[in-house]
Amino acid sequence: MAKEFNVPPVVFPSGGNPGSGPQQRRVPTAPFQPPRPANPNLPFMSFDIGSAPPPTSFSAPVFGATGVGIGSSFEDEPPLLEELGINTRQIWRKTISILNPFRANANLHEDADLSGPFIFLIAFGLFQLLAGKIHFGVILGWVTFASFFLYVVFNMLAGRNGNLDLYRCLSLLGYCMLPVVIFSAFSLFIPQGGVVAYSMAAVFVLWSTRVCTCLLVELASCGDEHRGLIAYACFLIYTLFSLLVIF
Repeated sequence: MAKEFNVPPVVFPSGGNPGSGPQQRRVPTAPFQPPRPANPNLPFMSFDIGSAPPPTSFSAPVFGATGVGIGSSFEDEPPLLEELGINTRQIWRKTISILNPFRANANLHEDADLSGPFIFLIAFGLFQLLAGKIHFGVILGWVTFASFFLYVVFNMLAGRNGNLDLYRCLSLLGYCMLPVVIFSAFSLFIPQGGVVAYSMAAVFVLWSTRVCTCLLVELASCGDEHRGLIAYACFLIYTLFSLLVIF
């Protein structure tokens, strides 16, 4: 037996046709919009992108009045060695002054530097490496100890009037290593332990001793009266380095 469903009657408004009569139109509502911030100076906080004014605080980069920009050339830039404080011309002049043991120019060595001594020490280590001896650490350690030794000896002799600082002492000692470096280069072509090697070692050690003593006495005060003791200390230092070449 089929069930009967009670369907409520459909009632149309007056006028007959449901589409012909006036109906109340539904006004579409806007989607959900969050409330705008209270501070109008922050437009980026608003979700209404179209109504936010463009930011006016951004400005194009302004370069200096000197005309240095992206498209400028590097001709006016100083050399890299000059920015690092390495004066190659001064190093060359000091090297030439060391090559003449009888006329060492002390005025060139008033400005102490470690660039030239570092080059000479590295060259000395490379010549020793060509001879089959690895002495880089020994050379740097001995130079540091020898500079401190010479600094203490000189200031003890000069007393309170001594004005030799450790930096200048290290610079002078390194520049006067040039004759020993030349001897290490010549030792590659002469027999080791012979009379020729000992004779050349004596000549180059005396060369370094004379130049270093003259520069120390002329650049530091109160050293003229102790020239012999300063020369003896320099002779011991450069003899020690010459033994690395001979043996």
